[in-house]
Amino acid sequence: MATTYGTSDFRKGLRVEFDGDPYLVVECEFRKPGKGSAIYTLKVKNLLNGRVLEKTFRSGDSISGADCHDQKMQYIFNDTKDWHFMDPENYEQYAVSKEQLGDLWKYLVEEMMCEVTFYNGNPITVTPPNHVELEVEYCEPGAKGNTATNVTKPAKVQTGAEIQVPIFIKIGDVLKVDTRTGDYIERVHR
Repeated sequence: MATTYGTSDFRKGLRVEFDGDPYLVVECEFRKPGKGSAIYTLKVKNLLNGRVLEKTFRSGDSISGADCHDQKMQYIFNDTKDWHFMDPENYEQYAVSKEQLGDLWKYLVEEMMCEVTFYNGNPITVTPPNHVELEVEYCEPGAKGNTATNVTKPAKVQTGAEIQVPIFIKIGDVLKVDTRTGDYIERVHR
């Protein structure tokens, strides 16, 4: 049986369902006009296609919760069309398409643990760790003596992604990258 949420339950991060699709509440605003009941405005993001909608509710309204759950899974490989994840408990494997992943494929390294969100038993989104370590496979050498701050160059990392890095980075360096923004954080010494 699906969970039902009343307006008093509305909050950021809540997973709800509209027209058969799962949504994530990304913003929740409460307004109390002079007369009448309170108004709740929710900004919700579709977990299947990424579209953001705005929905308005009056005090006392309710919405259905989405049948979503998160599960820790290990990224095992990709075949350029699908990225495959395995449940470490029972070794069951699930495929997530490149469309579902969006740009997150850039940060997935084999054997990495990720959080996979399931909706009605099917994987719909993947959340990698906030920070990952990626090895530089190719970049142009930096100009000798160039010590200007904030000078960057593109570097290709082991996943095939291109990341902007400081000029002193060289092939073989391991970088710490923020998966939420795609930004270089620091060089890692192993």
